[in-house]
This record gives sequence, structure tokens and C-alpha cells, in this order.
Amino acid sequence: MFGKKKKTTEAAAPAKGFASVLSDKRIPVPTPDSIIDENGRPVLGTFDKEFQHLNFLDIHNQSILPDFTNKNRITLWEACEINLDDDLAILVAFSKLAGLIGICLTLVYDKKEKKKYAWMSPASGNMSETLLDGSTTAGKGPLNNVTMVNDFNHGKAHVSSHGRGPAGKMELDFDLTRWSVPSVVSIPMDAHKTLYTQKDLFTVEGYIVFNGKKYLATEASMAIIDDHRGYYPFDSHYDWVTSMGYGLVNGEKRKFGFNLTRNQSINQDDYNENILWLEGKSSRITPVKFEHLTYDYWRITDNYGMVDLTYDIGDRNLLKFTIGHIKADYSITFGVLKGYICDEDGTKYVVDGMCGIGEDKSLRI
Repeated sequence: MFGKKKKTTEAAAPAKGFASVLSDKRIPVPTPDSIIDENGRPVLGTFDKEFQHLNFLDIHNQSILPDFTNKNRITLWEACEINLDDDLAILVAFSKLAGLIGICLTLVYDKKEKKKYAWMSPASGNMSETLLDGSTTAGKGPLNNVTMVNDFNHGKAHVSSHGRGPAGKMELDFDLTRWSVPSVVSIPMDAHKTLYTQKDLFTVEGYIVFNGKKYLATEASMAIIDDHRGYYPFDSHYDWVTSMGYGLVNGEKRKFGFNLTRNQSINQDDYNENILWLEGKSSRITPVKFEHLTYDYWRITDNYGMVDLTYDIGDRNLLKFTIGHIKADYSITFGVLKGYICDEDGTKYVVDGMCGIGEDKSLRI
């Protein structure tokens, strides 16, 4: 394969780490009560905890259309990615495109087979109003039901799903406990459109029954919940990859997770969602770029030697459709990562062999 001939580059960290190339605007500040202020404008930046009010429909002038059409332009998404040791990687999600089209989705990736199993269908349901006090996201479709109970102010969440179809029968039920600090960002996509996302890293208890076999979470199992809301440009694209579990730091196994995204932020340095999670703390990460060296082999790097990864995709779930003016070309991918990511101090975390979950998404909405 062409891409596999290209090796990662061993770049040395600056003498005093990477703080000098990281924007201070990526340091979390106290979170306002509402994502949209009293003047109908979104608050922007990186924040230290959950919003009390995710009142995105109160935004003014996010398009040339009247404000009452906001509900037909907003994208809503909540997902949970789970890494079950050497066996499975799982993605559970409910989303609403244009505030109207519901999709219920559960993907199970068998790491040994390098094969994805999918339960996906149009669905009815509702997004949680917040991530606090048990607020619930729930979707129900003919092939798949998904429920996510959010109790983040107590460091807890619950995820369940069951499905049936060509992939067989599947049932999962997991309790999650927050392991690190949250990542909460509000990113300007242009002068009027804003995307918010909160991502948190959790330890996991529970099970999945899949292909007639029951898999239990262990102390090594980890999960990320990704809550994602806002208004994209009419034509949008982003690339994303995440992982969680054990990597090598100075030759020793350490538990951590990370999130890397390249979207249409108008200022990648000040407004991005790139983060390295450690126990009880996190590290900012510089803006990254994705190179699709081949269809199933990507490289993710930055400009300073903080990130240098390759991503060898084993399988993907492709969602491609046109409904009226809405058009999607959307791959959710699973595979193996190789390379490293550094924290702000310059400590290197080697990810060789860690399971990656990624996206390559183009959307017109």
C-alpha cells in the first residue's frame, strides 16, 4: 500500500514543552449558564464544565432565514465510543439532522476479524436538554433503540442499546464513571454559525451480548461520550479520530485518551477540540491536519511535532444519501493507530497498536 511506505517522523519537543505554541484561549474558563447569551449570540471558547442551558434555538441571525427556522438547521448528536480491551470497539449514537431527521446507530467492530457490524435505521426520539441530573437522549427505530442518561454533574452516565437485523441480535448496557476533566468548546464556523461539543472520558462497567457471546467490561475498558450541537456551514467537512486505553510513556503502560479533529473553525489555534486526557487532568493539543494517503490509510500531524500518527482502517460504516437539499457522505471508521502524541510538557505517549475510531464527514444541510 502506498501509504504504508511513509513512516512517522520523530520530532523533538521544544526545550520547554509546547506551551509557547498553544493558544491561551484553549485554557478552560468558567462556563456561563447558557450557550446563547441574552442578545442571541453564542459564547465562544473553551470552558471548564457543563452548560446549564444548551439553548441553541435562541440564536439570532445564524442564516438569512428568520430565526424561527433555526429548528430546521440545527445538527444534534450524542454518541458514546467504548473500547473493550482486545475484543471490541463500539459506537452508540442518536442524532438529528436539520433538527428533524432522526438516526439511531450502534456499530460493533470486532478487532480480531477487522469487521464492523451495524444496526442503523431512521428513528424518532429526543435529545437531552442538558448533560445534567439524568437528562436523557433516547432514539427508537425499527432496527435499533438507543438510550443515554446523562448525569455529568455527578460524574456518571448510562448507555444502553438493543438491535436486530442482518447483523444479528445485539444488546448492551454500560454504566460510566468520569475519569478525567471534561472538554467543553464552542467553535465559530463563520461569522454566524457555531458548533458546541462536550467530550468526557469514562471508565466502564457492564456488558454487551453480540453474536451469541457476552463480553464484560474490565478495568482496562474506557469510553468517551460526545455531545455535539450547533450550526454548520451549508457545505461542511471534518475529519476526526479518537482513542482511549493503554499506551506507552517512557516504556511504561499508562491509561489515557485523546481527541483530534480538523473542522471548519475560522481560527484553528484559538478554537479547536483537540485534547489529551490524563487521570484528573488534560492537555491542550495543537491544531492538526489529516492526510488521506489512501482510502484506508490516514496520517494525522501538526506543525510542531506534538502529534504524528498513522491510522490503518480495518472497516468502515458508510452513510451516503440525498434527501431534498440535505446531502451526506459520511464514513465512521475503525482501525489501528501507530505513532505518538505529546502533552504540553513534551512527554510522549506512544499509541502503537491502540484502536482508533474516526470519521470522514461531508455534509450539505
